[in-house]
Amino acid sequence: MAKIVTFGEIMLRLQPEGYLRLLQANKLQATFAGAEANVAVSLANFGEDALFVTKLPDNPIGQAAANSLRMFGVNTDEIIRGGERLGIFFLEKGASQRPSLVIYDRNYSSIQKADKNDFNWAKIFEDANWFHFTGITPALSDSLAEICLDACKEAKKRNIYISCDLNYRNKLWSREKACEVMSRLCKYVDLCVANEEDAADVFGIASDGSDVNSGKLCEEGYKEVAKKLFDKFGFKYTAISLRTSINANNNKWAGLLYDGSNYFLSRRYDINIVDRVGGGDSFSAGLIYSLLNNYEPKDAIEFAVAASCLKHSIEGDFNHTTVDEVLALIKKGGAGRVKR
Repeated sequence: MAKIVTFGEIMLRLQPEGYLRLLQANKLQATFAGAEANVAVSLANFGEDALFVTKLPDNPIGQAAANSLRMFGVNTDEIIRGGERLGIFFLEKGASQRPSLVIYDRNYSSIQKADKNDFNWAKIFEDANWFHFTGITPALSDSLAEICLDACKEAKKRNIYISCDLNYRNKLWSREKACEVMSRLCKYVDLCVANEEDAADVFGIASDGSDVNSGKLCEEGYKEVAKKLFDKFGFKYTAISLRTSINANNNKWAGLLYDGSNYFLSRRYDINIVDRVGGGDSFSAGLIYSLLNNYEPKDAIEFAVAASCLKHSIEGDFNHTTVDEVLALIKKGGAGRVKR
């Protein structure tokens, strides 16, 4: 069983019931979520030793956030306590041609106000095999960008495999700042994960012939994107999730993995979405799990895409699926017949 360290922010997720708009709702459902926390939960559900690192307020809300991870077996021993608040995001689920909406309330959160002295990376990385972060975390503050850099340097010194999901968020920073910071961090990354927009937003690397707004994707163009990312930073792998969006409820979902010599394209799933938030994180977790467990690249991308496909059928950010369920989807297909 591998030890995987993930680092980032966990937030309180508030949403109306069903497909109600925020303006209609008189009550909100509360859960917890965050990109790197989502990855940790997925990996724990796959049977791995997942350690999530963050800073939480020392109050009942912070404890509830930690408990939400512990109930799935995520190790929370290295969570730092301090600061004044937990970040919040409000989610309004889209339907048909109406897109989902996310509103952040995360300024001055405990993790955003963290400093370099909060985290002892030498201790955190003892016996670790893998380190994962996303572009969301360094976007939260200049201090967190430096903390991520410190973590990457320590992990690389220990020959720990590093993965990063670019995860560009235009509500957190500009393309120019993202390019500057992520260029420094990606020099240490072994596995880079991106979607059809991230490479263009962060590094200006786009796919010819694709238009994500119309749902048109060009697989050959994304092979070129994967290669350009690979060549720019010397990654061991570049992975790109390929989403064809018909509308808010119906997507086609696939993935591409590039190892510097060969391109591995997964099967494509037609998915009817229950909740797409966290779908990219389940894709990252599937890649981490499969590569750690010595899957061949073709099998690794199939596992990652299938895991994420299943996540789209589950409410909340966390992917409540097992390895056996993912493998069953790969082997038997997704007819959805009742299991008796």
